[in-house]
Amino acid sequence: MKYCQGPKCHTYRTKDRLRGPKGAKTYQTRRRTDFYYLGGNACDMRCQNDWFQKFGEQAVNHFGRIHEPIKLTEDNAWIKDYDYNWNSEERQSNWHWLNTLTDERRPLTREQYNDKSLVRPN
Repeated sequence: MKYCQGPKCHTYRTKDRLRGPKGAKTYQTRRRTDFYYLGGNACDMRCQNDWFQKFGEQAVNHFGRIHEPIKLTEDNAWIKDYDYNWNSEERQSNWHWLNTLTDERRPLTREQYNDKSLVRPN
């Protein structure tokens, strides 16, 4: 079990945050096995936004602020893509590399498509 990392989570008045015995109830941070926001660390978008408002600037500075634009070139515009053949009796996919800048396609095997270490064609 883990706690929501939203800095204001305990201040939101919802039934599932209300804990404690009768007469001594308090609102507490949500605790779950899985969260779906902030990379699995916040219970909802409100807590995600609270976290980013408080720590976003610090996080960007820590992990690296961009000082120049990142450019998409012919060399780094490759993605793995496929066309699904609905008309075929075998229902096969046509895997290929696709250059999103030039629309060039290069053939790819299923194994290459599933290989996460391949990021661009040879």
